[in-house]
Amino acid sequence: MSRYEIAVLVGSLRRESFNGKLAIALTRLAPKEFECNLLEIGDLPLYNQDDDADQPAPAKRLKAEIKRSHGVLFVTPEYNRSIPGVLKNAIDHASRPYGHNAFAGKPAGVIGASIGSIGTACAQQHLRDILAYLDMPTLGQPEAFIHVTDNLFDADGNIGAVSRKFLQGWIDKYVAWVQKHAA
Repeated sequence: MSRYEIAVLVGSLRRESFNGKLAIALTRLAPKEFECNLLEIGDLPLYNQDDDADQPAPAKRLKAEIKRSHGVLFVTPEYNRSIPGVLKNAIDHASRPYGHNAFAGKPAGVIGASIGSIGTACAQQHLRDILAYLDMPTLGQPEAFIHVTDNLFDADGNIGAVSRKFLQGWIDKYVAWVQKHAA
């Protein structure tokens, strides 16, 4: 395959989100044959099983974007030692109704950044549990629990020099994972 579409789900809606910045900076490290698309999840209503027969338009759009992708990159903060509600809501919309899981078989990458020293470790583990149920082959190593410091990003929003080698290595492993598992 010469071209790969990667759906990027950021688990934060905050305008100045560290994870939003990390997602953009990571996509810049991907090779040119990887087209990374940050998907909108802020417009999704709360998931309601009563709507499964006719899902809301934003949910239909999200599912179509995920189905079209060759892989999914999750970039998430940690709220209260787990994933943010907005990310769980997006996952619920795109994986429902039962039997119509848009994520099934999509190779996943999980990463996150936090000002805390454990850098989203709990949220990532909870997310990995969910992704296993969703039948997503998920990159296990290297793990990337990013501690946000003043030099994580440079003045242009790229990964700073201190973290560049590690994060380039991480994205290279994810690229190889997608190439191995993408249908």
